[in-house]
Amino acid sequence: MRHILTLFVVGVVALALAPAPASAQAMESVEPFSVGTFNINGYEKVGLVLRDQYVVDLEAANRALEMGPGVAEIPMPEDMLGLIEQYEYGLKYRLYEIVNSIVQNDQLSASMRPGFVHEVAEVDILAPIRYPGKILNAAGNFYSHTCEGCSAEEQAANDREIRANRGIPYLFLKPGEGVVIGDGEEVVIPAGRTETDWEVEFGTVIGRPAKYVSATNAYDYVFGYTVTIDISDRGGRPGERTSDWLVGKGHDTFAPMGPWIVPKEFYGDPMERLHQQLTIDGVTVQEAKAGDMIHSIPELIEYGSSILTLFPGDVVNSGTSGGTSSGAFAEGTRQGYLQPGETIEAHIEGIGSLHHPAVAGEPLPDDLTGAELPVVGTYNEATDSDN
Repeated sequence: MRHILTLFVVGVVALALAPAPASAQAMESVEPFSVGTFNINGYEKVGLVLRDQYVVDLEAANRALEMGPGVAEIPMPEDMLGLIEQYEYGLKYRLYEIVNSIVQNDQLSASMRPGFVHEVAEVDILAPIRYPGKILNAAGNFYSHTCEGCSAEEQAANDREIRANRGIPYLFLKPGEGVVIGDGEEVVIPAGRTETDWEVEFGTVIGRPAKYVSATNAYDYVFGYTVTIDISDRGGRPGERTSDWLVGKGHDTFAPMGPWIVPKEFYGDPMERLHQQLTIDGVTVQEAKAGDMIHSIPELIEYGSSILTLFPGDVVNSGTSGGTSSGAFAEGTRQGYLQPGETIEAHIEGIGSLHHPAVAGEPLPDDLTGAELPVVGTYNEATDSDN
């Protein structure tokens, strides 16, 4: 009996000291990562981004990991929407496992780099979500944007008035496919539309279906964060109905997004960390931090989800800060609207940067009948909007 007891104790101790099996689930990542969509050797791929320098072909990296002994086979999603849908249902732990294996085996160094790890410069960056089911943008949601070109005293009075009666957020829908573009793609200024504006925005990507979600619990429904630009046509439309959100926000290429998405666990609270900027040809025209925001990101999610269900991959944009066309004109940092040949760069600290050259659109076809959107110069130009 004593001999059996001794063997039992030795066995228990041995099990306790034994290394974890290769298939043990990783509960943490040894370093933060982003996720994105890329053209790698002519194929659209979902990838992990490490250190803002390396793109890991997710499918190929997972295949290599599964060749190890004891590693469970887990199929990878075909696109970003699939990744977002599966992330909180266990997929993130496999991504942690892949990242940990790459880092711990020194596979980012040039001499050890496998074929599934690429330099960012070697791949084409696509919009991370191709394409969101819906994009909700906040209008007039930064104090500085609601008083473009104001003096310090005017801005302070404006802010006091808004704080005393914030009301509820204002959201509008922006189209997806055809309008969403990835880093480096051209922003096309349509023929005859001469009042093209710029708006850097903080994009929140929804991770779980959300309906009547309280602001208190809103972050539980967030997947991650990305950089967006709300390119806007301030030219309006002729006639009595001068406000037209489709005209103002819906042109092709008017929703740059990316360069990738940072999962929420690697970013922190955007209402404390947010720092966004936009430059045109290197000149800073917009800069803001979270304290400038009127309604918080959780409040935007609460409001949006009270109207319609938010699904994984939907994007809620924060609205923009001062420094759009009207403010830039007043402050003297700009003499005109966005022009073909200029380059926009939008940057959010902790996420990344978008770079977009502006180009002129093709001339209007000759066979249009007059029901098309007319060029701005054919009617009284609309005043700048504050959206």
